Amino acid sequence: MQQPDLSNNYELIAQLRIGDEKTFDAVFKHYYRGLFSFATQYTDQDECEEIVQDVMMWLWENRMMLVPEMSLKSLLFTMVKNKCLNDIEHRLVRNKVHEKLFKMYQEQFDDPDFYVEKELVQKVNKCISELPSEYRKAFELNRFKGLTYHEIASLAEVSEKTIAYRISQSLKILRKELKDYLPVWLFF
Repeated sequence: MQQPDLSNNYELIAQLRIGDEKTFDAVFKHYYRGLFSFATQYTDQDECEEIVQDVMMWLWENRMMLVPEMSLKSLLFTMVKNKCLNDIEHRLVRNKVHEKLFKMYQEQFDDPDFYVEKELVQKVNKCISELPSEYRKAFELNRFKGLTYHEIASLAEVSEKTIAYRISQSLKILRKELKDYLPVWLFF
């Protein structure tokens, strides 16, 4: 089959509508660079590439809706422009949301204790998750669920002394692992 005539809009659309991949490849190669350059007037290059590829994907997936009277070139450039404008609008909205959130929480972000507390919580959670399984279960049931040694012993089917030992060992391990944070931990 010969190369499609890119100047004949009716022929291009007819070939695209019947699913001619060779015509689509020719259209893609012919318009890609121009569409990409056009998009750079609105947004950065990474976004341009994605936008042009999205438009081309839309063209292929919706080829049955193409109308021979509509200029393929105009359609592609209009779609790229609209996608670029939507991208700009999306970024502006996202930036406004970020600004509002920053203003709402600026005091916390400016407060050094905010970061220390966050870091401490992460470190404590990590240390607890690394406790031996039986120690961790006993510790969590006691400290987070409020169960007594007797209740935990009944659940685990072990003695209360075993539970007391597991919790005391958990605390010893946590004190050792969190020694640098101990003054802050005690404060919280």
